[in-house]
Amino acid sequence: MQRRNFIQATLAAFPVIATSTKISDKTRTAKSFTVGSGKDRFNQPIKYRGVNPNDVKISSKDTDGQLSVFEYVGFQKIGPQLHVHFDQDEIFYIVEGEYLFQVGDERSTLKAGDTIFLPRAVPHTWLQLTDKGKLVYFLQPAGKMEEFFKKMNELQGPPTPELIQQIHQAHGMKVLGPPITL
Repeated sequence: MQRRNFIQATLAAFPVIATSTKISDKTRTAKSFTVGSGKDRFNQPIKYRGVNPNDVKISSKDTDGQLSVFEYVGFQKIGPQLHVHFDQDEIFYIVEGEYLFQVGDERSTLKAGDTIFLPRAVPHTWLQLTDKGKLVYFLQPAGKMEEFFKKMNELQGPPTPELIQQIHQAHGMKVLGPPITL
């Protein structure tokens, strides 16, 4: 494509691009922020299963519910139960370690630098394969994930399967089976 044609095509598409951007009805802060390494956005750290930091980096409150970002540091070879999110897509980026993901019937081993997309309404789970691991993951839209992790973190002792299902369903998810085991 010649430069002139490229510029004309780009300028012709600009009104479509500009009008397709949704402007939120809600008021949100237009100020940037930084969340340090090993820190939670609101200094309210959450420990997955009481041990593994699962910090909010970008909150649903920052994005009018459109996106949330978490950083998970795993010190155990564990993962969540097989579950489904009814309304959220998830994207996982592996920072450190190795993980086995199951999405639907497919299993994939991912290592540092790999990214995986988990579409909404598709059952999934993962298992950390190394002694230490680190993930950054995104949920879009954010849904009620921050509230879910806080609720699970507040539990005293192991919850019953019925309570786990109740909490998942109250936050837009459903448990479908056990975690992956090797």
